[in-house]
Amino acid sequence: MTQATQSLTQPSSSATFTGLKCKECGAEYEAKAIHVCEFCFGPLEVMYDYSALAQTVTRERIQAGPNSIWRYRPFLPVVTDTPIDVGTGMTPLLKANRLARRLGLKRLYIKNDAVNMPTLSFKDRVVSVALTRARELGFTTVSCASTGNLANSTAAIAAHAGLDCCVFIPSDLEAGKVLGTLVYGPTVMAVHGNYDQVNRLCSEVANTHGWGFVNINLRPYYSEGSKTLGYEVAEQLGWQLPDHIVAPLASGSLFTKIYKGFQEFVKVGLVEEKAVRFSGAQAEGCSPIAQAFREERDFITPVKPSTIAKSIAIGNPADGIYAVDIARKTNGNIESVTDQEIVEGMKLLAETEGIFTETAGGTTIATLKKLVEAGKINSDETTVVYITGNGLKTQEAVQGYIGQPLTIEPKLDSFERALERSRTLDRLEWQEVLV
Repeated sequence: MTQATQSLTQPSSSATFTGLKCKECGAEYEAKAIHVCEFCFGPLEVMYDYSALAQTVTRERIQAGPNSIWRYRPFLPVVTDTPIDVGTGMTPLLKANRLARRLGLKRLYIKNDAVNMPTLSFKDRVVSVALTRARELGFTTVSCASTGNLANSTAAIAAHAGLDCCVFIPSDLEAGKVLGTLVYGPTVMAVHGNYDQVNRLCSEVANTHGWGFVNINLRPYYSEGSKTLGYEVAEQLGWQLPDHIVAPLASGSLFTKIYKGFQEFVKVGLVEEKAVRFSGAQAEGCSPIAQAFREERDFITPVKPSTIAKSIAIGNPADGIYAVDIARKTNGNIESVTDQEIVEGMKLLAETEGIFTETAGGTTIATLKKLVEAGKINSDETTVVYITGNGLKTQEAVQGYIGQPLTIEPKLDSFERALERSRTLDRLEWQEVLV
């Protein structure tokens, strides 16, 4: 595993991004592998030439592009016209009629990244962008600090691109996520500690070894991949924005980038401007952003995670305060739910829409339900809920809550007896619900 040569740091004449800019003090930088302002230590974000985008990008040009996130390549921070494309993106936007009726809503959609390619989570989007840019910058070894899904994506897409890969995870991750990383053949470091401790270690490794860490020194480029979740929803709704979105909150980056994606489409004239309400979902066992929102603070107090929703268990979220600001200025909300409510959310989505989501999705559905019951989502709003990962990765969360198969003999009378027992149990469960 070798250090990067840092080639191609400048955008080409055909690129629409122009460099990096500090979100706090506005200092500008070349498009290198850096993520923190040297003056105020604020986060860096990619800058674009929106005038050039408005003149060249049309709905027709986008629709003629590949059936992946790369149909939006002019809005992404890469130079090449041949990015790493493994079919990521353009996941279904499903009209969730049965779930909507259960909750009393009229127009509810599920943006289902539980079927995203290649590793069944939205992280495939950010990694595709980050590794494309990593290759342009000359990195031959890529890495990440991960709660599971990011490790899966980094390992898989690095394998496809022929890059060396070493990922870092907490040692107590779900078995499905560990297996889903190891299968691609990377070096996996399982660290005794939570995500925030893993991330601190990775910052030291990045400085020492010069590797491309997708969510550290490549973070400005990596985070831009989440914008495609905004672009796709706007396109799939017939080139218009929804009224309300609900999304999970971990670092807060996904939330802020969906917002940025909507704003960019408005800015270049692809959709009409509209006031979209942004609501976020956290697990009570790791809810620093929800706590700041609830207490009307303008700072995040770090917490020690303790929840089954490990994929969003970030106790010191880098973009937390920006997520709070978006929720406030859009008249949205940020709520937290218990682990029990998370499991119930997973079951509710599966039973009504046939989507098996991981714990992050259960958190989001449980929060949606909580917001509806509190009168914080109007039944007439067009609401989009973001499901960001697949339940096959977190099967442990629902074990013991979903029953067991009925074991029978290969005889008709055995089947009939089992069927009657099943119906009796169903009636008893409904009686308990009614009581």
